[in-house]
Amino acid sequence: MKKICCALIALLPLTALAYPIEVEKQLNGAEVSVTTQEIDHNMGAVLLYNYGQTDAHCKAVFRNGPEVPRTRQVLLAAGESSNMTVKFARSIIKLRAKLTCDLK
Repeated sequence: MKKICCALIALLPLTALAYPIEVEKQLNGAEVSVTTQEIDHNMGAVLLYNYGQTDAHCKAVFRNGPEVPRTRQVLLAAGESSNMTVKFARSIIKLRAKLTCDLK
């Protein structure tokens, strides 16, 4: 019985799964790279990098189930990168982000 309990406890960390992050992108001609990051059980982030020659204004709306959507904005200069982080009150099961970028 002790061996079975030890085996179950040893397998416990393997059952933890990361939550999925969906990003809907509307770049409107901006050359922006998007990378998602899971920071904690209730925090997520989107890393943006502007590959273009002109500045880009980006706005992200993050949704986590029934909670109020969170909006983040950033002005990315050419060759610049930036993080957009968001923290929710509840644990994230599936994070949805709608990213809209426009050239400046």
